[in-house]
Amino acid sequence: MQDLTQAINSHLASEFQASHTYLAMSIWLREKDLAGFSQYMLEKSNEERGHAARMISYLVDCDEPVELPTIEAPERSWPSVQQLFDRVFEMEKQVTASINGLYSLAEEAGERSASAMLDWFVNEQIQEEAEARFVLKRLRLAGDNSAALLLLDQQFLEGNALAHVKTGIPGGR
Repeated sequence: MQDLTQAINSHLASEFQASHTYLAMSIWLREKDLAGFSQYMLEKSNEERGHAARMISYLVDCDEPVELPTIEAPERSWPSVQQLFDRVFEMEKQVTASINGLYSLAEEAGERSASAMLDWFVNEQIQEEAEARFVLKRLRLAGDNSAALLLLDQQFLEGNALAHVKTGIPGGR
């Protein structure tokens, strides 16, 4: 369990760094008057802190030590909204790889409770990557068209931009 505990503590840095970076992205997007994208990234920032809290709870419940990581200051600007979401997608893939590594360690150690806890994260990361991929595809379709970017931002503001992705059903029903 010691190696797994150390790995979970190391993973906390990924969750907190993502939260911090997503907060910086939210600020940058708000500064660009893209309120829908900004709100979405603020929600993602809060989600990442929730993910860290979930792992911390697991460690505490198992009477294992928690080591809070030092977080680096994130970037504060991006050349474009598309490049910002390129970074989001890359970060989500990194988190997925880390979760997969934790899962392998839990299985090797025979820690069924850790595997059960990580099942939630495996499913969550499928959703996280699907959302980031969807947004990137939409931004690529929009290209340099400001009207298309504003329409997508409005869909985020109204809360229906990801309805199709969240339900996995065509039309978002």
